Amino acid sequence: MTEPATLTIDVVSDVVCPWCYIGKRKLEAALDMARAAGLPAAEVRWHPFQLNPDLPAQGISRQQYLEDKFGGPQRAAEIYARVKAAGQAAGLELDIDGITLQPNTLAAHALLAFAQQQYGLDAGHAVKERLLKAYFIENRFIGDVEVLVQIAIDAGLDGDAARAFVTDPEQLQNVAAADTRVREMGISGVPFFIFNQKVAVSGAQDPANLLAAIQQSLQP
Repeated sequence: MTEPATLTIDVVSDVVCPWCYIGKRKLEAALDMARAAGLPAAEVRWHPFQLNPDLPAQGISRQQYLEDKFGGPQRAAEIYARVKAAGQAAGLELDIDGITLQPNTLAAHALLAFAQQQYGLDAGHAVKERLLKAYFIENRFIGDVEVLVQIAIDAGLDGDAARAFVTDPEQLQNVAAADTRVREMGISGVPFFIFNQKVAVSGAQDPANLLAAIQQSLQP
């Protein structure tokens, strides 16, 4: 048995949330700063939150999604212009305009749970990054089981085991239950960071703010 990490970071996020991708980059920058300052290594755990839990498994057209959520593509373009700029500032070239299908993310979150539970947190990080990249940069439909299986294989996981996990009704229910629990905690927007289970930060805040939360959480 090894000693538990001194610094734990629980991140509640979705894989179709651009601010969650940006927030991931900002967290990584904050952790680089923390390491440079000699702070303890972090144990980062990812938790599910579905922005659109009611979408069908096959997803819906992106155009329909934008109509329903923003009232049309023009309003969405105005909103996403700010998102793209924030992404570029964080080192991400988000191809939001290339997305054609808006997926239900339950199975994608199940893949992340599979990676973390069966292979450990490093595998979870790899899968999280691949899911975000697949959706926002490669414009792949991450609601499709075979796409998820390929992401698992690319991350070094067993594809058949991944397929069995993300299509298992019990595992999907577990993910849905985890989503419900974080909402019952009062979390209604993502990304949401919890440092050492005592300091919470909402939103894709700058690395300096996240570092300050890390330092605060390490205080006795």
